[in-house]
Amino acid sequence: MRLHILGICGTFMGSLAQLAKQLGHEVSGSDAGVYPPMSDQLEAAGIVLCEGFDPANIPADTDLVIIGNAMSRGNPSVEHVLNRGLAYMSGPQWLGQYVLRGRWVAAVSGTHGKTTTSSMLAWILEYAGMKPGFLIGGVPQNFSVSARLGESPFFVIEADEYDTAFFDKRSKFVHYQPRTLIMNNLEFDHADIFPDLAAIERQFHHLVRTVPANGQIVLPAGEEALERVLAQGCWTPVVRFSEQDDADWQWRLDAADASVFSLRNVAGVSEAGVSGAGDQSAQVRWNLTGLHNVSNAIAAMLAARHMGVTPEIAAAALSEFASVKRRMELVGDDNGIKIYDDFAHHPTAIATTLEGARARLQQENPQGRILAVLEPRSNTMKLGVHKSELAASVDAADLAFWFQPDNIDWSLADVASASRIAGQSFIDHQTLIDAVLAEARAGDRIVVMSNGSFAGMPRKLLAALQQRGARV
Repeated sequence: MRLHILGICGTFMGSLAQLAKQLGHEVSGSDAGVYPPMSDQLEAAGIVLCEGFDPANIPADTDLVIIGNAMSRGNPSVEHVLNRGLAYMSGPQWLGQYVLRGRWVAAVSGTHGKTTTSSMLAWILEYAGMKPGFLIGGVPQNFSVSARLGESPFFVIEADEYDTAFFDKRSKFVHYQPRTLIMNNLEFDHADIFPDLAAIERQFHHLVRTVPANGQIVLPAGEEALERVLAQGCWTPVVRFSEQDDADWQWRLDAADASVFSLRNVAGVSEAGVSGAGDQSAQVRWNLTGLHNVSNAIAAMLAARHMGVTPEIAAAALSEFASVKRRMELVGDDNGIKIYDDFAHHPTAIATTLEGARARLQQENPQGRILAVLEPRSNTMKLGVHKSELAASVDAADLAFWFQPDNIDWSLADVASASRIAGQSFIDHQTLIDAVLAEARAGDRIVVMSNGSFAGMPRKLLAALQQRGARV
């Protein structure tokens, strides 16, 4: 089959294109910007890319056009497809029908941690010899690709609640029909498509309705929004975990070493062929930071357990987990100053990431400081929904440098002035870089946070630090 994909350079659509190519389809695609790293992956896979949305880019013998959710009415290619009566389908629907059908799908949902938890789960299954397929909204460093078909029935999918397409306003994840479902957390986000948290909860309820009775749902105990979702109706066994002993599984952080945590079976939860004396506890020693990542890891371990992997094997896998690109990714170290690149785009994600960085710094160098460099640029941020929460989100840092992107019409200077810590706002990249360099000193950790390219800010800061060092 010949497929043409509109919006092919997005993380989801580009990964889907690679899966289609692996299935033997002829694949081409169009996007407004053909840019790395996705363009490099696609070209390496032999996929023809076209810049822009000229209808002439769609081959005349195309059998099916797959339309990304960034496409809207008025787009020249979209109008061409509709006017000519060409066959079309959304990316999630195509994935559900042609890749996921008949497989054991493990879906990872939630406002935060989807990419990291999906990567953890895929790696645990890989470590256990299960050769899973996966599609993840980032690049797991244990695999170096964002998607593959795999060689077994198991498939891990990052399950996004964003809408499917201009012609299908349901959340993407309703197309995936998972047997194992992780629900990490749930907060208000995507204010451009959801009016309130209740509307998102309703979409999560639609997802829960697709999980079979012989499946399993994994979630942290005490998440009120998730409990409201389940209260709307649930026909699937639910496994909860917590730091307390009031859940099915309990996790504990080592009091002397924050890089060690343990998991134990509290309620005797078991599945045929998996439970046993050796399946009651496990300990993980790793390099990731933050309690949010511990929660991500526990969710992945319990989902893997439902799929046949004991916690002991999962713990061994996580000890070799190499995280995900742009999730507290160490970009470089110059004269004792470390620069990290992080994707955080929501106040909660910003706060938990910085708190994790603070905990690690306390162990490594209590005199060190955290310099947070932030670009709030998501659609939700543009609408100012989280403006009041941003000032407190950087409390775990020592200094905050806010960049005001063009798509935000409210002032980040107000956020900086309302913060407990010292902060500044900038409208020019070079001025921001100069300000960070004027403050940075040996022992500091610079954490750059944005869900966009931020004009390559982490590497620009590293280059500027290196140039400064060369001049000294």
